[in-house]
Amino acid sequence: MRTTLDLPNDLLEEAMKVTHLETKTKVIITALEELIRKSKIAELKNFKGTIDLNIDLNTLRCR
Repeated sequence: MRTTLDLPNDLLEEAMKVTHLETKTKVIITALEELIRKSKIAELKNFKGTIDLNIDLNTLRCR
């Protein structure tokens, strides 16, 4: 899909340098994937301490 974007050139060039990616498209795709990944991790953190699996490790280990 083609989209026209008005991006700060200095920001895009710096992102290309730090990621060692050759094209602007790859930098933008990588940034979007990272944004999605971090968002999913943040959602998972909301469940910390709220899930009780009620697992008996001795039973699982056949003790």
